[in-house]
Amino acid sequence: MGTSRSVRRIRLLRFSLVGLFALLSVRLFMLQIVDHAHYAQLSVGQVRVDLTTTALRAGIYDRYGQILAVSRPTSLVIADDFQIAHPDTEAQAMSPIVGVPVGKLTKLLSERHGYVVISDHLDLTLGRQLASMNFPGIVVQDSSVRSYPNGPEATALVGGINASGVGSAGLEYQYQKLLAGQTGITRAFVSASGVNLPSTHTTVIKKAKPGVGLELTIDSSLQFVTERSLAHALATTDAVAGTAIVMDVHTGEILANASLVNIRAKPGVLGKVSSWGVSVGVPGIEQTINDLAFSYAYEPGSVFKAVTFSAALQAGIITPTTVFTIPNSIVVGGRVFHDAENHGLEHLTATQILAQSSNIGTYKITNRLGEAGLLSQVERLGFGQLTTLNFPGETPGLLANANTWNASDMAAMPIGQVDAVPPIQVLDAYNAIANGGVFVEPKLVRGYVLANGAVRAAPPSKTREVITPAVSSTLTKMLEQVVLAGTGTNAIIPGYPVAGKTGTATIPYPGKDLLLSGQFDATFVGFAPADRPVLSMIVVVERPLTTVYGGTAAAPVFQQVMSYALHHYAIPSSGIMVKPLKGLASIASDVT
Repeated sequence: MGTSRSVRRIRLLRFSLVGLFALLSVRLFMLQIVDHAHYAQLSVGQVRVDLTTTALRAGIYDRYGQILAVSRPTSLVIADDFQIAHPDTEAQAMSPIVGVPVGKLTKLLSERHGYVVISDHLDLTLGRQLASMNFPGIVVQDSSVRSYPNGPEATALVGGINASGVGSAGLEYQYQKLLAGQTGITRAFVSASGVNLPSTHTTVIKKAKPGVGLELTIDSSLQFVTERSLAHALATTDAVAGTAIVMDVHTGEILANASLVNIRAKPGVLGKVSSWGVSVGVPGIEQTINDLAFSYAYEPGSVFKAVTFSAALQAGIITPTTVFTIPNSIVVGGRVFHDAENHGLEHLTATQILAQSSNIGTYKITNRLGEAGLLSQVERLGFGQLTTLNFPGETPGLLANANTWNASDMAAMPIGQVDAVPPIQVLDAYNAIANGGVFVEPKLVRGYVLANGAVRAAPPSKTREVITPAVSSTLTKMLEQVVLAGTGTNAIIPGYPVAGKTGTATIPYPGKDLLLSGQFDATFVGFAPADRPVLSMIVVVERPLTTVYGGTAAAPVFQQVMSYALHHYAIPSSGIMVKPLKGLASIASDVT
């Protein structure tokens, strides 16, 4: 009976095993035959990936083709040290190629991280040599390095890229999409750590499309001179920061754009001006991260007086010889306004009011013009509006308008006290005066450099008439007197007549109805040759200490840079050795 029971158990076990085997067979059939394609695809998908390949970033050049920014193709060397059995042996063989000492390289190849960057800027030829040697666990990929051959020159304008190779400031940021091109797709077989598997090949699915480069309006030679002159001015006056822009009068092309900070100066309550951390060659002076020409909204002071004078001449309210009676001070809207220096009752022509930068005289003219006439001219000259450049960080400024108007603004606005504008807007307005009354939008990009080297020209700047040619000519002659017999004598250039205006503006205390004690922004803006204008320029020196006036802190920079530029572009001299006229106004008379 026991034997019969054992036989039954054996049979039951046999049937169970047969059934289990049948089930396994069916499952195996399903896996290998029916679902083979599905699981094969899943298997490949675990190691096969489609990788994004970055296009070579396009270059940035000056107007003559000099390189300002360029990307150089390089090789990226990566190690999957889990695949490396003999790190010391590979290190010995690789060290001369990758330029890493054997000891350090052995350590890198032994880290067991699965993804170790050996070099991110290996020369392409050496990269190909390394790839051909087929070291286990070593992968060589295409990469690039961005460089700026002129060092820190024009960095505030050109900007920079971040660790991911994406534009982070300036034109690099603004034209990121254009410069970067279009990414491609490469298919590869990789390990869990992301490194290519041994004995596998990559396949290009979609080629990367190179970016389009920029040919700027900037002249590198003039840019260097502008930066160096401004840098020395910041250092010698102990100023916090400064900007200088040189423009082609007729085209609006910006030929130089310097934006610098003095890291040795005390920034005070207004805060630190961010910089790139590299000296421009003058101790303590560095390029700013935000370009002050577009981002710094400041009370312009007396340089804003051109708004009143241009509008009054246009309306026929004044002529250059119209005489006004000027007291030392006056009360407008409950506020007391006065000229920079005490004086008795004076009788000055409109030309003298501009040359001596009389605040009270300017108010007298504005009072004839009226609120509507003043505000209309402010808008017509482009103040309070973004330029067509729309530069990163550009501010439209902040101005009083009809909705926020106070009675005292009739005296404050004409002398640049209740308006904050960026330097580029001030230059644009004076450039219109130089250009026969035609306002021309500023321009930074001259053309677009295609991958084949061809350059596609950028469209010309938009223009509009803001004053008549006759008013432009009259106001230019009045501005010449500012330089010959007024506050701008330090802008005189031998052999060339110069027209321009100084400004020494007080600075509001942040959040308080006070002014910063003893601190000013010094400005000079003008153009030359005054009788046939070719170049215009503005210089703003922020909070100088050793000398605070526009005529002494900013005008000398204008004089140095404009002198160079006129000779650099072979602008004919008038042959007249210009000298200051007698009866000069005080340099300090332009304080507002």
